[in-house]
Amino acid sequence: KNEEFAVYYQPQIDIGTEKVSGLEALVRWIHPKEGVISPARFIPVAEETGLIVPIGEFVLRAACKQYSTWKNKGFGSLRIAANLSAKQFEMDNLVEIIKEVLIENDMEPQFLEVEITESIAIKDINFTIKTLTQLNNMGVKVSLDDFGTGYSSLNYLKILPIDILKIDKAFLDNVGRSSKEKAIARTIITLAHDMDLTVIAE
Repeated sequence: KNEEFAVYYQPQIDIGTEKVSGLEALVRWIHPKEGVISPARFIPVAEETGLIVPIGEFVLRAACKQYSTWKNKGFGSLRIAANLSAKQFEMDNLVEIIKEVLIENDMEPQFLEVEITESIAIKDINFTIKTLTQLNNMGVKVSLDDFGTGYSSLNYLKILPIDILKIDKAFLDNVGRSSKEKAIARTIITLAHDMDLTVIAE
């Protein structure tokens, strides 16, 4: 209501070229008195109240609009990633909304990446496959976030129509010091590449 939400962009770096290949859109609450309020504080409340749906749509629209601005300035090859909440993903008109936003911003579908978590993906696997297939057919990229922290069933990985696998930060914090974390990271990367998936390390 007070338009205090803002979208920040976290760069995704191609480790081969060391160039920015994409950006993840992240919502922040800029409070007039408290300053920046962490998503860890307001996202759970937004999910409980259902307000995560309009917030999620705001982020999606803002990110695609920002892409359009960057494209007009000559940065049209950057992919923009937007997170989908469980409630957002369950909406019957999600695919239609995404189509509408892409058209509004003259954005090619391959430059939009939508992220869902493992827990969202397995809630209703048939619905998930149907929705992700529709997005894939449009050309939108699909990323599976938080991989390795939930059920991590390889069967889901086999049947879900995804393009990108994100290794959770929990497996990377000590990857330079821990042989176990190094083994997990190496295994996930090899598995993903063998399945023709792009890997993002958080």
